[in-house]
Order: sequence, then structure tokens, then C-alpha cells
Amino acid sequence: MAAPIRVLVVDDSAFNRVSIGKMLEPMPEVQIAGYASDGEIGLRKALELAPDLITLDLEMPRMGGFSMLRLIMQSCPTPVIVISSRSSEGDVFKALELGAIDFVAKPSRPISSQFYSIKDDLERKIRDFAACKPEQFRLRHALRDPEQKVLTTEDLPEIEKVPSPSAVVIGSSTGGPPALHRFFSGFSHVPELSFAVAQHMPPGFTRSFANRLNDHSLFRVTEAVTGDRMQPGHVYICPGGRNMLLRRFADGVGIHIVKPPPRQVYTPSVDALFSSAATVYGSRLLGMVLTGMGNDGAAGTRAVREHGGQIIAESEESCVVYGMPKEAVATGCVSRIVALDDLGKEVLLRYK
Repeated sequence: MAAPIRVLVVDDSAFNRVSIGKMLEPMPEVQIAGYASDGEIGLRKALELAPDLITLDLEMPRMGGFSMLRLIMQSCPTPVIVISSRSSEGDVFKALELGAIDFVAKPSRPISSQFYSIKDDLERKIRDFAACKPEQFRLRHALRDPEQKVLTTEDLPEIEKVPSPSAVVIGSSTGGPPALHRFFSGFSHVPELSFAVAQHMPPGFTRSFANRLNDHSLFRVTEAVTGDRMQPGHVYICPGGRNMLLRRFADGVGIHIVKPPPRQVYTPSVDALFSSAATVYGSRLLGMVLTGMGNDGAAGTRAVREHGGQIIAESEESCVVYGMPKEAVATGCVSRIVALDDLGKEVLLRYK
């Protein structure tokens, strides 16, 4: 039996610390390594205890969550799951920029029985974490690398002739927001392609995420709504907690946002997006499976390939966690495996 994941819980609220402990203690995959009531104590315990994972509140006295996160990534890089209110989505994305691997959205009134509503999401993310080997994690210390090169057509090598895509569908989970930011901000010009993205995220965060991508790239990026038509140069982000399906209409390809089935584990579903897009675009579809835990996207990868489309998977070397891409590769339907910074080149190569 594998050793349990040792978790350090950092939160200034005694109620929250106790509650998180009660959620995690029954899990055989987890051992509570310690507790801390602020970032200063949390940093000291992280250095002393060397936990496998840290749950982190962002608003704390003395040393807040952001300061602790910066210092953790500088001194002893450790996977961090942020537990933050839905009213602070901007703080969540800032934490992801600083290196946190994921987040759990807590209710706006945390000191109440409502706090336990995060239990299922927290347990699932920690179980997914426990199922991955520690060496699979590649923590990013910043969202925008100052040395990131902007893609131009002069950088493109030659590859074998493949059908030019009309649309690109992208699936991602843990580590996805920074990866998507890096991908879209790396283009020096906007190709005449439509993009649709299923990033695992709860309700209430995807609109802010879309706005951030829109502000830091040349693309027009919006949270998708039913009735949207896929347009070149436009990136459509599936709303959190929903699925995005593509359908062919007389006036183009339309987007339909639907409620996921009750037993669906991961939302928005990468499989649902890829499978619906495959029936619409056939060989003119390019799918990309980026960093993330779990196997969402594997079935969609098969569907894209069966309809003549191509799939690219992010390589292990650049993934925050090599879970979803690994499952996609295991299907035998992936055309190429490339690092994050080469994904844009792959798109432009096929678009030429």
C-alpha cells in the first residue's frame, strides 16, 4: 500500500482548520501533517514537516496566503490547493499564477455548516493527487514567463501534410489556467480558427477567467452561452459546472450549454466537448489535451480520431500533472506529444 499523502492545513479560522481536518482524517490516502493559523507559521511548518500537499487560505493575518505561496515556491516548492471564497475569483487566479496547482471554492459564509459543502470536491482533488506520482508534478512559479517567446511564422518547421483544421478544442484541469494563459498569449497574430475550451472549474469563476485571457492575448475570449456561433479568432470558455456541446446549423456551428448528468465527475466535460465537436468538424478538427488529473478527455480523444481529426497531448515535461494527457496517449489515438510552449507552433503548422 502506498504511503499516505501528508497534508498541511493552513487557515486562520479555527473552525475551518477543524472542519478540514474532519473531512480529511477519514481518508486512508491522507495523513494530517500539521496545522497552521497564518502564513508565517505555515511557512515554518512547511520547511520543518516537508508535507506532500498544502491546503491554503488566502486571507490571513501576519503573513497572508499570497506571501506564503511566493516564499513556498522559492524555498521548498510544494503542491498547494487554495481554499477560497467564490467572491474572490481574482485572488484565486493570482494564486494559480504564483504556483498553486488547484483551488476549492468555499461558500461565502464559511463559519457555518455550509463549509462542509466543499467536502466532496476537496476529497476528489486530494484522491486524484494521491493517485499521481509526486515526480509527475511540475509546479509553475509564474503565469507569464518574461522569457516566453511570441510565436511567428518564421519559427515554424515543416511537418507532414495534414488537413487544415477549422476549429481547435482544448481540455484541461489541474494547472490548466496558467497553461491556457501561456498558450493563448504566445500568438503574435490570430489565426482564422475557432477555439472551444473545457477547463475543469466550478460555477462562478469561468467568466473572470475568460476576461483575464481576453485581456492578455490577441484573441477575443468570452464565457460561452447557448446560441453563440463559433467564429474565427474567438475563444469560447465553457461555463463552470456545465458542459459545452457543438452542433451544426444552417448558419454555422452553434454552441449549446447544458447541465451535466448527475454522475459526471469532472465538469466541464472534455469528453462531451470533444465528442460533439468530432461529429461536427470531422477531419477539420484539432483537439488538444493539456495538464490535469483524471481521465477526462480519453473517450473524447477516441471520438476525434474516429471522425478523422487529430489530437495533440501536452508532454509530461511541461505538465503540472501528467494525468489527462497520459490517459489520452494510452488510447493510441494521439498524433503528437509536445511541450506546452510548442503547442502554438503545432496549431500554426496545421493552419498554414
